[in-house]
Amino acid sequence: MSETKSGQSLLRAAWWIAVIIFLSKVAGFLRDIVVANYYGAGMVSDAYFFAYQIPALVIVILGGVGGPFHSATVAVFSKIVKDFSKKPEPEVKKLFNTFETFSILIFLILSLLCFFFPKQIMSIIINADAPELLNLAAYHLKIMSPMLVMGSVLGLYYGILVTYKRFLLPNISPSMVSFGIIAALLITKGDSSGFYLAAGTTFGCFLQLILQSPAVRSIGYGFRPSFDFLHNKNFNELLELLFPAFLSSTIGQLGVYVDMFFSSGLKEGAWTAFGFANRIFQFPVGLLLSAILVPLFPLFSRLVAQKDEDGVRHYFTKGVGSLIFAGSYLMILIFIVRTDAIRLALERGAFSSEATLMVSEILFFITLSIIPYVFRDSATRLFYSFNDSKTPFYIAIACIGLKVILNSILVKPFGINGIAVSTTLITAFNAISLGLLLRKKISIGYRKLTYNVFKILIAALIAFLAGDALSVLWDKFVSWNLVHGVIKLTVIMVSTLVVYLAASLILRIEYLKDLKDRIEAKWKRA
Repeated sequence: MSETKSGQSLLRAAWWIAVIIFLSKVAGFLRDIVVANYYGAGMVSDAYFFAYQIPALVIVILGGVGGPFHSATVAVFSKIVKDFSKKPEPEVKKLFNTFETFSILIFLILSLLCFFFPKQIMSIIINADAPELLNLAAYHLKIMSPMLVMGSVLGLYYGILVTYKRFLLPNISPSMVSFGIIAALLITKGDSSGFYLAAGTTFGCFLQLILQSPAVRSIGYGFRPSFDFLHNKNFNELLELLFPAFLSSTIGQLGVYVDMFFSSGLKEGAWTAFGFANRIFQFPVGLLLSAILVPLFPLFSRLVAQKDEDGVRHYFTKGVGSLIFAGSYLMILIFIVRTDAIRLALERGAFSSEATLMVSEILFFITLSIIPYVFRDSATRLFYSFNDSKTPFYIAIACIGLKVILNSILVKPFGINGIAVSTTLITAFNAISLGLLLRKKISIGYRKLTYNVFKILIAALIAFLAGDALSVLWDKFVSWNLVHGVIKLTVIMVSTLVVYLAASLILRIEYLKDLKDRIEAKWKRA
């Protein structure tokens, strides 16, 4: 396939994935609105979000799109499947069955441990000075324990579907968890213990698995238990990639557990506010990353296998540059409208104005990490394409130690905001380390990329100053209500985008030119 056709195919895939993930993110956003309305930012919501981090490690971090199960599956199956238009060969199906059997056995054991020993597990994470919070979190963990075994299977299914360029289900099915929570709370109107919140989460995960299974079977991967763990060459190769990546993701999640430990001693609702801020941040950034990196990752793996360094370099720098270009606009937009947006979305029912301000402050500090965040995730995918998951793992270990030190220094004077600041600093450290070590694999050409990023930041600064001035003027002359708030956000979003694009055209930022050329080409063909 030519570079032009490959680029066009990737662009189409990115647009479709962006639309699909946007709908999934909207479902998650609606879920947060419902949860905030019934539980606000208090002990019940804190307990739920503390407990959810255990199954989230499997359902989102390990088994989700971009997790080690997904990444290892894409990296291995992309190379051994000879014809993606036909049913898989016996050895490929055997690898699938062996890996699924292995995953189910391992995570079934972990699921049972969470069911029978939830308090002991949560006591490792939650500060001993909060016994009521500990008991409530253990109760929630017990209800959500089946999600561990379901999440491990979902990771494999994600990988298979993406390998076969079936991008729809892997990106839309996570919304099932959100729908499960929304349905449970709207039907029951919530409860004082959070039982329906945890139960709705587990039910939603089950729906996610049910939605994926028929698509995987239609490709030719019907599950039959296989215990060929020792003599399957492809399985051993998959494990060699999986385990370091698994440990890397687990180590990365340990940073969240470190944050949970430090935040459990803070005021009630602090961890809930941090969670809301992080999910608001992930709404646009996660959409952006998935839309661009999901179709690029299999291409990275194929180009590395073909030893096409020019192709790898081209698509990596193009992908990273596009992510930073879009991410910079998102960053300035969040800076300007974050408080108004949170107020519109969440401030009702049990969610107070004090909670709005707490979430807004946290979101400001997290948003500073957008550029290193998108580079870190891009570089990690490229390391995986080189079958190197050890390097991200070692860097993640260093990040944990640094996280403990930074939290110890920052949490006492700055509270939950200190955790947000340390998160941004850790992300920057991770990105810089990966970027430096990536040069041992391939010459990327950072000078050109850095020059383009510098121009992007100038355009972003101009747009920020214009948007912030408009926001101040609006507040001076227009009173606040729901309708005015929606209009204000729309006006600032559009005007800031216009200024950003105009400044980018003047500065001749190449990522905007690429987009302009594609639009013009499509217009001429039409």
